[in-house]
Amino acid sequence: MLPYKTAAAASAAIGRNLTAAESLWLRYSATAPDFLLYSHNIVFLLIVYALAPLPLSFISLYFPNSIRLYKIQPNATPLSPATVLLCFRRVVATFLLTVGPLQIFSFPAIRCIGIRTGLPLPSGCEMAAQIAVYFVVEDFLHYWIHRGLHTRWGYDRIHRVHHEFRTPMGYAAPYAHWAEVVALGMPAFVGPAAVPGHIVTFWLWMVIRHVEAIETHCGYDFPHTPTKYIPFYCGAEYHDFHHYVGGQTRCNFASIFTYCDYIYGTDKGYRYHKSQL
Repeated sequence: MLPYKTAAAASAAIGRNLTAAESLWLRYSATAPDFLLYSHNIVFLLIVYALAPLPLSFISLYFPNSIRLYKIQPNATPLSPATVLLCFRRVVATFLLTVGPLQIFSFPAIRCIGIRTGLPLPSGCEMAAQIAVYFVVEDFLHYWIHRGLHTRWGYDRIHRVHHEFRTPMGYAAPYAHWAEVVALGMPAFVGPAAVPGHIVTFWLWMVIRHVEAIETHCGYDFPHTPTKYIPFYCGAEYHDFHHYVGGQTRCNFASIFTYCDYIYGTDKGYRYHKSQL
């Protein structure tokens, strides 16, 4: 909740006129409690997972031949609409029953680490720099947790749920055991804890990270995907191999970038597979 109610008071407090974005933020958040603003995150995640995979899923279900050329596993058994719908329902249930309560219990920590909700809003360069840090931190921690989930104990009790989809799809990106959702969700909070910013930056980070997860699970390798131009980015084809091998895989644990797999030698099976192709 902002300490000022008018644009004049806000301008006086920050020492300049408000930008259009800041004026809009003032009108929206002046009387909104910080907890309510933080809780927007679960709403954004539900919207992202409902809408982002929808176009490609619709085409792959009802017009599969139009994009068959780009299917990474073209000989896999096609998924049915009922399977996709069941996957989506289970993901929503996990969000509501796991991520929702975490929103409530993690709010004191969010306030403690210093994520702010007031004015001024961060600049585009500030947001980009902070989100870049969040990506690097999350990627490194995700690698080791994911690798731990591929031990016999971790896989049999937790991670096997995510690998029920040997041929991944966008809606299956967060399809996992609730313990895995918690474990692999924690690294996304470490970056903001180390380099706290504005709540808007936090929202944007969460949206971008989960759109990226949907993209790497989409099951298609399109030639001109913009992410192909990001150095060391893993992408759908890289992560698809991880699902293709399944529970026995000891490679391609990366979530975003490939450098950890390269440094620690956990991409050798993938590189051998590529060399044979």
